[in-house]
Parts: sequence; structure tokens; C-alpha cells
Amino acid sequence: MAALNQMFHIDSALATGEIETDLLLEALFRRFGVDYRAYERAPLKRKLQQLMLGRALATVSQLQDRVLHDPDVRSALLRMLSVQPVLLFDDPQQARQLRTVLSGCLRASALPRIWLAECAGAEEAWSLAILLADEQLAARTEIFATLANEELLAEACAASIPMERMAEYQENYLKSGGKANLADYFEIHGRRAVLRPYLRKRITWAQYNLVTDASFNEFQLISCRRALADFGPVLRQKTLKLFHDSLALFGVLGLERELGEGDGLQASYTALFAQQGWYKRIK
Repeated sequence: MAALNQMFHIDSALATGEIETDLLLEALFRRFGVDYRAYERAPLKRKLQQLMLGRALATVSQLQDRVLHDPDVRSALLRMLSVQPVLLFDDPQQARQLRTVLSGCLRASALPRIWLAECAGAEEAWSLAILLADEQLAARTEIFATLANEELLAEACAASIPMERMAEYQENYLKSGGKANLADYFEIHGRRAVLRPYLRKRITWAQYNLVTDASFNEFQLISCRRALADFGPVLRQKTLKLFHDSLALFGVLGLERELGEGDGLQASYTALFAQQGWYKRIK
């Protein structure tokens, strides 16, 4: 009987936690217009628990109260639920693949456009701009870097990097197939470095929500290598349809993983690399 009662209390607690999570996500949508309701629940709950632990909050209901009334807690939550910023050339192997993709898919286009959907901060966009410069494609290629989080967007627009990281970045750049001196792509201001203006002006930053917004242009390359991992199945399919509607025929789509049988538009693409999530649209 004691074991049965314990199971009942555990089930009750789990059900209550689900209701609290639903209410929190609904409050975020209705009050602030950010929609995480169709996100994958397991990683989302882990992030909530991490924030609650750091703020000494016992329940999701307490977290909801703080989010609605405390801007600092709200900002911390939205940051945690967003794609986290990455460092310049943080994944040399992926950058090497992207270099091959750029060279292969953009040269035939007069004015190619690239969409970094839910971009992982300024340094992801800067890495792409430098790769384009290496491949002699920067002068005619437009990069559209979008983020849903307004604060992260503002930080990306005003970003700079500490000079003490430049040696590490140079090493990763060379591993990606780079041949130049990485520092030549930057202006130095004291102990901080900023991408040179001729490359920065090729990047257009904009607030955009993959969950709620519609297609806004046609692109020769769309890359979304991090955000989709947190999307639930329905939201993932909706976003893949958005990308399909925004991608030119024979354009390239970069995803966080391979397309699977449950991805309805799989037949419209052919893989560029084995098990890497890079695809060319063929119909």
C-alpha cells in the first residue's frame, strides 16, 4: 500500500509539473510573444530546472511568477532557451565542409544570399564572412543573420572579441582550410578586435522568429545547425517547410542532423556529405 501511495504521489507531482510548464510557456507567449510551446519538452525542462536551481526556486510556478514580474529573470530564461553563442571557427571540421559548400553552390549565382537562421551569435556570422572572403565570394554575397531574442541580437550587432583569443582562433581557422593571417580580417581597438567594415556590411542582422514568422526572401544557402535540435516534431516539420519555401532550386540546406523518414520533404533533397546534414535541393 505504501508503494502504491508513493507511485501516486510521484505521478501527481509529474502531472503538476507538466501543467506548470504548460502555463509558463503559455504565459511567455501571451505576455511577451515568444512561443516555446512546441519545443521538445525534455531539453526544455532541463533548462528550466537549471535556472530554477540557480535562483533557488522550488517550482515552475514560482519561476513563472518571477518571469512575469522580474525582467532579469525573464531575460535569463529567454537567453537559456535561445541558441547559445559560439566562438569563431569553433568547429573546424564543420567550417571546412562549409568552405566546400560555399565554393560549390554560390559561384554560379550572380548575387547569392545566405540565411543563418537562429544564428549562434556574431562569431558564427563572422566565421562565414571570413570563409566567403577566403573563397573570393564576399563582395557579392549577402548574409542574413536572424535571431528571435532581441537582447542577443543587440549583442551580436555590437560584438567584439578579446585579442587574447586570436591565437586559438588562428589555429582553428587554419584547421578549417584557411591560408591567411586571421588578424588581417579584423580592426584592433585596444585589446578588442572587430571584423573589418567591408565584411561587416555584408551581414544584415534582423529579429526573426522561426516559430511564427513567414518566408521573407529566396536564398541560395540556408544554415540552421543548432536551433532545430530543440524543436518538437510538429514544429520541426513546419520549419523545414519554411526553409524549403525559402530555398532556391539547387540551393543548399544545412541542418543539425540528417533528414529522416519522418521529414516530409526528404525526397526534394540529395545529401552532399555522408551523415552530415548538408543537402542540395533538387526539386
